[in-house]
Amino acid sequence: MRLLGRLSLMFTATAVWLSAAGATSAEPAGAAVAPAAVISADFPDPDVIQVGSTFYAYSTSSWAGRIPVASAPSATGPWTVHADALPAKPSWAGDGGFWAPDVSRLPDGRYLMYFTGPSTAAGRMCIGAATSANPLGPFQPAGNGPLVCNAGEGGDIDPSSFVDTDGKRYLVYKNDGNAVGRPAILWLQQVGADGVTFTGGRTELIRNDRPDEAGVIEAPVLVKRSSQYVLFYSAGSYAGNNYFTSYAVSSSLTGPYTKAYRPLMTTATFDGAVQGPGGTDVLGDRVFFHGWVNNARHMYTAELGWADDYPVVRGSRVRYEAERGTLNHAEVRTGAAGASQGAVAAKIDYADSWVDVQVFAPVAGAYTAHVSYAAGYGDAQHLVTVNGTTQFTLNYPNRGWDNWTQVPAQLTLTAGWNTLRFQHQTRWAELDYIEIA
Repeated sequence: MRLLGRLSLMFTATAVWLSAAGATSAEPAGAAVAPAAVISADFPDPDVIQVGSTFYAYSTSSWAGRIPVASAPSATGPWTVHADALPAKPSWAGDGGFWAPDVSRLPDGRYLMYFTGPSTAAGRMCIGAATSANPLGPFQPAGNGPLVCNAGEGGDIDPSSFVDTDGKRYLVYKNDGNAVGRPAILWLQQVGADGVTFTGGRTELIRNDRPDEAGVIEAPVLVKRSSQYVLFYSAGSYAGNNYFTSYAVSSSLTGPYTKAYRPLMTTATFDGAVQGPGGTDVLGDRVFFHGWVNNARHMYTAELGWADDYPVVRGSRVRYEAERGTLNHAEVRTGAAGASQGAVAAKIDYADSWVDVQVFAPVAGAYTAHVSYAAGYGDAQHLVTVNGTTQFTLNYPNRGWDNWTQVPAQLTLTAGWNTLRFQHQTRWAELDYIEIA
């Protein structure tokens, strides 16, 4: 998430006020909704478009072909995998797999596919293009060579298309520096209406410069929100559970972009429900991505919401720092050993002591709050109020001060911002953060 906006996972997280009090009641039923696997077969790096009422998805090479294509009457399926969308290999390509296709519609009604393929001349993976009158294909390769192919920078991979609000079209891609021990950079290149004629030079957006990325950033997808551009990307080793999806934001198309403080989707944020979520695409109010199941990468989808133009995925934990909430007859304690960002909400010790934290739900429904606390003088309790109405008692077993422990609470939230109040009930507990999945 980020460091700006109300999500504490995000850029600065503030929390807002809620009304509470009254008698306690039982915890509401329901729990976090995990993403659904909608293609339970190898379908990596999915790209999804909608044409009329039909959804189409394209993937990296697999058992189904060079560029497998699938269709469905809705985002959640049922999905049917069809024949290869790119049956004719480009003349410049050698043997090997084709990666990370991207399909968009051109102004003339044709469909443009970007893809990554093995260049015979360069000896590296490079970006090509193909067109078709039908989203199912067959797509015919465009030109006699790749669009982008710089062997000196490791080749070029993971293309995606972006059309800005002014109608200008762009290609976003990665130079594969990982293949040659050079920086991996995500680039922006303006193109003409045909999607293959370049206009001007390219612009660097972000590069691999954080330890958790393990040297790898890739699979860029760019989205324009009302207040900012959001650049989704994958990072880490694609081959395991350390692969994840994150994002960066900028008020300008060309940057500078600021990376999220925490990733958007990881194996851990999904509590293991998806292994190594990556290769993410965004379509409307949904994300599509792959995750490992045994030795294959299945296609998943989840609901996507926008909290002040920062993405929130249902089922993936988002962290909200309690100390950034609204505190009444309580205080912020800094220098808290082992606490998230070193600060907590403390001295919630009196009948009128409470902490209000505002949290975001992409859609209305059941969610799980994971509350991180410390209690050292016996078991403690808070009265939790959701949006000023539903109330229940949350128990904090005595684990010792500065021994930050999570307890779950099942919530029913409305779409958008919700306010949780944690009010003193018995004994004493400090609050570190609340994660909502």
